[in-house]
Amino acid sequence: MLQIKNSTAIKFFFLAALYLSCALSFAAQVAGTVTHLSGPLIAKKADGAVKVLSLQSAIEQGDTLIAEKDTYARIKFADNSEIVLRPNSQLKIDQFSFEEDKPNNDGFTMTLIKGGLRAVTGLLGKRNKERFGLNTPTASIGIRGTTFIAEYVAPDSSVAAYNMATTAALQTTGADGRTSRSDADAPVAAIQPLQLAANETPASGSGRVPGLYVQVLDGTIFLRNSAGILDVTTGQFGFAISFNRPPVILPNNPGMQFTLPGSFPANLTQDNVSNESKSGSLICEVR
Repeated sequence: MLQIKNSTAIKFFFLAALYLSCALSFAAQVAGTVTHLSGPLIAKKADGAVKVLSLQSAIEQGDTLIAEKDTYARIKFADNSEIVLRPNSQLKIDQFSFEEDKPNNDGFTMTLIKGGLRAVTGLLGKRNKERFGLNTPTASIGIRGTTFIAEYVAPDSSVAAYNMATTAALQTTGADGRTSRSDADAPVAAIQPLQLAANETPASGSGRVPGLYVQVLDGTIFLRNSAGILDVTTGQFGFAISFNRPPVILPNNPGMQFTLPGSFPANLTQDNVSNESKSGSLICEVR
């Protein structure tokens, strides 16, 4: 009887040790570090805990980063990639897996919930570009070893009014009393962003039609959602209004700005800073 009890106890402790080992192995992986900060930055952990971050704070897989008003935050990742969050933005680090000598284990996925960011590709994105993904509500974003800026404008009540007005303007009433579209060959989704880009360039980014805005500073990217794929090349602006409507090219800068605060060093991605100041725009790639 004693032997049976001892055997049971040994099994219990063995299983407990195994469980603890597994728990530790599945603990959130450190993905990067906060290197520059101009205001409050909050991380909502996977378990619901909330933490105020500071310089040199670790960013973990599963964190949702919340940049408050006037906050710019630069995150340097283990593969030497980086992102800079602009104020009033939220970004979730869904997955980060990188080992320099094990490229087959690469994986980097983020979700831009709202706001904007600028990203610079690291080793992971250069050797396994298909394993990088930046998701948004209207399109998925991928990279090809470049620098990009993406901005997602969340919906509000003013958009519904704009959509109704635009749809009405595109309709005509015939002699038979039937209402028809005056642009039978052009989808509303393609016209709305083009009209808005031509007529509105708000300095703050407010007042624009909701959706994903991108601009390529270097190379070529593509936007992809359930309605189609769009290539965007250097100097072009792209827009995705909905996951169910095809992305389009915009004729000019729709009002995107990304100016780093003076507290950030001048040599921080210097080439990209100078390019942005010339074009006043953003970059990215979607797949």
